[in-house]
Amino acid sequence: MSFVGKKFPNLNVTAIDEMGDNKTINIFEEATKNDKKVLLFWYPKDFTFVCPTELHAFQAALPEFEKRNTIVIGASCDTAEVHFAWLNTAKDNGGIEGVSYPLVADSNRNLASILDILDVSAVDYNDEYDVEIITGDCVTYRATYLIDEEGTVFHEGINHMPLGRNVNEFIRLIDAYSHVQNHGEVCPANWEEGKEAMKADRKGTAEYLAKN
Repeated sequence: MSFVGKKFPNLNVTAIDEMGDNKTINIFEEATKNDKKVLLFWYPKDFTFVCPTELHAFQAALPEFEKRNTIVIGASCDTAEVHFAWLNTAKDNGGIEGVSYPLVADSNRNLASILDILDVSAVDYNDEYDVEIITGDCVTYRATYLIDEEGTVFHEGINHMPLGRNVNEFIRLIDAYSHVQNHGEVCPANWEEGKEAMKADRKGTAEYLAKN
């Protein structure tokens, strides 16, 4: 089920901040009550391999997201305690020390299940109890959601486990969506901030293609 064009689930979840404090947050309300965009990115697991490179990349780009009135939130199905341990592990030891945005601890997998982003491909059947049993880790794919100030998802993307994300692409998408919001124009292929956009009609398309 895609959430693009729909409201993000209005659900309370547990998160931890860089100080190790647990708090309850609602991602839908983070957008709507604060009048901000939200970038929510899911990664499979703490203390793994590609994951810390992504968390540090989002941290490095945090000033760019803040300039765009966008909150960054990470998420996985690890517990808050495991998040805290990883936050206190040095970067040169595979940790994420220095990450300052909140990390959702969806250990009950409620939100991940609603979003349908869990890897449940490793399933076995138990004949004795007549049930399917997940034999893998049941972690999430690398899913990313961009949510606007009204709580509506305007982008979602899902990568398989080995494929790290390009953080700059999400900055570009936020710029493009903000342009649509502010100017009522649409953004053509490979559009970047400062480039020409289009009127959303046949004449606008023809004029853009004639020049490009």
